[in-house]
Amino acid sequence: MPGTSMKLFAAVLVLLVLAAVPAAAGTEVSAATVKVQSSRFGPILFDRRGFVLYAFTRDPRSTSRCGAACAAAWPPYRARGALRAGKGARASLIARTRSGQVTYAGRPLYFYVGDRRPGQILCQDVFEFGGRWLVVRGTGALVR
Repeated sequence: MPGTSMKLFAAVLVLLVLAAVPAAAGTEVSAATVKVQSSRFGPILFDRRGFVLYAFTRDPRSTSRCGAACAAAWPPYRARGALRAGKGARASLIARTRSGQVTYAGRPLYFYVGDRRPGQILCQDVFEFGGRWLVVRGTGALVR
């Protein structure tokens, strides 16, 4: 049955992608913290565990256009409950979309699946899924 083989292959592929997601990425947390930390790109946004946060230039204000395969590679930073501004972040710029994705200055925030340890930044200024992926300053400005 060719259809069954393809379904099995697709299921295995999804499991492999999910296994590669770092512990901080793509998981919904009860309280989201956004903080500013220094990096080789200057001071930029990180989550409470020290994983860098990215913005997608294709997203309109407070709406994500990253779904399916895009979200597997770029898991959204989702949270329920309190949103906290850590060191250097502005509480007035932190919010969330209707789906629970954390935003900063109106931009939905994401992790990159390849960033496997705190402080790692592997996909700054990368064009993928129809837009550019950029790290974010504490002011909300994108780093180009």
